[in-house]
Amino acid sequence: MMRKNILILLLLLIAASTNAQTKKIRLVSADKASYDDFMSKGIQHINGNAIFEHEGAYLYCDSALLNETVNNINCYGRVRIKSGDTLNLYGDQIDYAGDTKIAKVTGKIVKLVDKTTTLTTDYLFYNRNTNAAYYETGGVVTSKENRLTSRRGYYYTDKKEYVFFDKVVLKNKRYEMLSDSMNYFTETKTAEFKGPTTIKGKDQDLYCERGWYNTNTDIGSLMKNAKVINEKRVLTGDSIYFDRKNDVGKGYRNVKITDTVNNIILNGNYGEVWNKKGFGFMTQKALAIMIEKKKDSLFLHADTLRATFDTSHNTKQLFAYHKVKFFRDSLQGMCDSMVFVTKDSVLNLYHSPVIWSGNNQLTADTIKLFTANKELARLEMHNTAFIVSRDSLDGFNQIKGRTMTGLFRKNQIYRINVDGSAESLYYVRQDDKALIGVNKAVASDLIIYMGDDGKVRKITWIKKPVSVLYPLRELPKEEKQLRDFKWIEVGRPLKKEDVFK
Repeated sequence: MMRKNILILLLLLIAASTNAQTKKIRLVSADKASYDDFMSKGIQHINGNAIFEHEGAYLYCDSALLNETVNNINCYGRVRIKSGDTLNLYGDQIDYAGDTKIAKVTGKIVKLVDKTTTLTTDYLFYNRNTNAAYYETGGVVTSKENRLTSRRGYYYTDKKEYVFFDKVVLKNKRYEMLSDSMNYFTETKTAEFKGPTTIKGKDQDLYCERGWYNTNTDIGSLMKNAKVINEKRVLTGDSIYFDRKNDVGKGYRNVKITDTVNNIILNGNYGEVWNKKGFGFMTQKALAIMIEKKKDSLFLHADTLRATFDTSHNTKQLFAYHKVKFFRDSLQGMCDSMVFVTKDSVLNLYHSPVIWSGNNQLTADTIKLFTANKELARLEMHNTAFIVSRDSLDGFNQIKGRTMTGLFRKNQIYRINVDGSAESLYYVRQDDKALIGVNKAVASDLIIYMGDDGKVRKITWIKKPVSVLYPLRELPKEEKQLRDFKWIEVGRPLKKEDVFK
């Protein structure tokens, strides 16, 4: 019995303590206040310019029913809650529980106004304990520049943070932002994304599945399947820093820049695109892929790849700097620097360029590769042009001249014109491969005809040729190589992955 009495006493003390902590809703002023026990016992009827106070918040309305027993109030007509210096909540009706400090605001238009933003809906919960407002029947948030809509949302008044869910749309004069979920901070005007998000602008679109975007500075960080897309170009990466005002995109890790007009792809671990300034570049395992017909694409690696654009965002030139190496099934090469001009579809190789085609090694001071309809069309070699192929362990077929022009058919060289100071040293063999001798010839020009196997099939000398056929044993050792001869075996890429070696 004593234990039971002690328990009852403790419960009474807890109840008394709770009641002491919970303040009653207080009527500040009104035109009229009365009780009607016949209609509603214990409920006070307040009419005309009513003002109530509860723990620092003020409630305004035309009329109200105040139940002091349960510490609850129902407000009607031009209702408003004012909390702090900046927050005001408007509607047609408010149901407010003093013990839980939760308000339910309904009306044709329910408005929450807080300093720089206004939230509009038709049904809103406002919890003064957590300083959070919540709606689930659709809401609109407006500020000076932005308009946000969503099906569901929270607003944390102390953090100045909105959390939106389900069909989130942010609009302003510059772009439209679409997302599954978004956090928006009113003071910094920054949106955070945690799901698939698209930002549609006038000139380009952004996409990511995680990141943030400052709507004031137009700077953002896109992560997880990040993309920056315009009519001519797509930038992707593990993460992208984007500056809309300066039209700059910077990609980090697994970066790809795709030129959709010229079918050129730049890959690397760091890249930038400056559209207003008209250039972009790629570094850190930079790789350019020039997509051609019949899957005979060109794979090119260099320390740095740089592209320039015109005012219409078309790629004008692609530069490759230092340790350039490229591979395609029908042709491989390397040099120190390279320039690709999209207008003429010309690949220019500078500083010790070398090209391999089948069994043939081609070198010159400068080499130009021309393409047409996405296929190799012509090859030009300028100054000290040289073609070498191995005949035996220490024997090499050699042709040199001032300039050479190679013609392609189905990406294979079938003819080479040598112009100016043409020289050749060729091992002549019978059909059974038996050696006849070594032919050394000099002429102004000559024409080389290549077989489908990439080997020399026929040589035609033009303009006063001088030719001598030596038995191999009578060929002087110093005559086995033409002047400027060099044989480069190390470095030739035999597959596309070898461009990084």
